[in-house]
Amino acid sequence: MYANDGFRELGLRECMRLMATEPVGRVVYTRYALPAVLPVNFGLDADGAVVLRTSATSDLVRAVNGAVVAFETDRIDTARHAGWSVVVTGTATVVRDPGEHERLARIMPVSWMPCPQETFIRVEPEVVTGRELVGGGTMYGVDLSA
Repeated sequence: MYANDGFRELGLRECMRLMATEPVGRVVYTRYALPAVLPVNFGLDADGAVVLRTSATSDLVRAVNGAVVAFETDRIDTARHAGWSVVVTGTATVVRDPGEHERLARIMPVSWMPCPQETFIRVEPEVVTGRELVGGGTMYGVDLSA
């Protein structure tokens, strides 16, 4: 049995590897002085930054540029009562450099929402935490020990 009532802390490598297996997460930010959560598809850059592709005119762009946000992704197996969750906390910035924008346009997933004026938001990982809840079986064949 694991300590912490069935939860196991995940190391940084495990967190980043697991995040890379999921296409959707949630960005947590402040909107009108209240917490807001928005589901988004995302990609991970080579340096570990979480990258969101969105509309340049979106409320999200205005709310998060220069702000500290959290980004969370997970995988849950409700039948086995098992799963994992990873949270990245860091400063979000809108990518303004044309060369960087072009590079990200080539390598990042396409937004699931139509974006007439695309832009990218980078969340630089300052704190990365993760944990696994182990239930009655393995998680979709994901080997957490690698």
